[in-house]
Amino acid sequence: MVVRSQPSNLRADVIVWQLIVWWLAGLLISPPVSAAVVKRSQMHMGTLVWVTAVAPDNTTAQRAAALALEEIKRLDQLLSTWIPTSEISRINAAAGRSPVHVSPETMEVLSSSLEIARLTDGAFNICVGPAVRAWDINAGGRIPSKDELEHLRPLVDLSQVILDHQLQTVFLAHPGMEVDIGGIGKGFAADRAVLAMQEAGATAGVVALSGDIKTFGRLPGGERFVFGIQHPRREPGRLLARLELENEAVSTAGDYQRYFIQHGIRYHHILDPATLRPARLTQSVTIIASEGTVADGLDTGIFVLGPTKGMALIEQLPEVEGVIVGHDGAVYVSTGLQNRLQLEPDIAPAYLAP
Repeated sequence: MVVRSQPSNLRADVIVWQLIVWWLAGLLISPPVSAAVVKRSQMHMGTLVWVTAVAPDNTTAQRAAALALEEIKRLDQLLSTWIPTSEISRINAAAGRSPVHVSPETMEVLSSSLEIARLTDGAFNICVGPAVRAWDINAGGRIPSKDELEHLRPLVDLSQVILDHQLQTVFLAHPGMEVDIGGIGKGFAADRAVLAMQEAGATAGVVALSGDIKTFGRLPGGERFVFGIQHPRREPGRLLARLELENEAVSTAGDYQRYFIQHGIRYHHILDPATLRPARLTQSVTIIASEGTVADGLDTGIFVLGPTKGMALIEQLPEVEGVIVGHDGAVYVSTGLQNRLQLEPDIAPAYLAP
């Protein structure tokens, strides 16, 4: 028997923003006269983007929110693999033939991707797209043969992604290679959108793209923004924990959004680049970091690494914290979150980082 997930880009948005909406509800009824709170949403990067802007007046808040959404739209035009004219699409089309001149933004997100790959010993890999497609998770799922996956292995070799920072070019050395920054691009866009809001005069705000959130400042009245971590094995909306955020980004990777179950085995979209098969050590990873780019890239890489190696990496990195749910449901909490994280009453951490 095959059981398939219900593909929806909106599910994570509903879960993530549920607590934030509750938190803001009372303030929006009668906000302090000294501040304005504006919320807006649009579809970008294949998901519903939510922006909340806090500013001294409504005009500034409206402008900040609008500029944040405009910045995300602009980045989507550069980074999307679904837009044929994007820089990422042009890089992929020229694989094995010629370098492609790119914008500073594209060079930055690709450089960050390779750095996250280095930190995670290759567990985060922006070239794994051809293997992900072979599993066909979005269209119901299939199990590719060992020979099929081995045939794809040359296409996921990150050493063949050549960045020339002096000439501002990107070259994929092997024909058929592709880069896809879907595992880091939303965090990058959230960082850039927050900068746009701050430059417009916003004093606080939130940018959320699916499970990637970036916050800055505090709400009127001094409250922090609240984030809810979805439980990876309970129905949507049932939480594992809650966390207050201030000048931080959070990103979650899990095996519960895009998957199919065949003969009792769950096959999901987060592949281990070493095997080109679904990573098996983890159910979900939530990373809190000062930058959305870091949080977004690390959650996928640490999902592949698993709880032991993943938590060891988190503890080594400055301004990075995390919550890992292992394959057996055990919950691992990093040192810096142990006095901040509010686990649901029926959940106890199995492991706390020393």
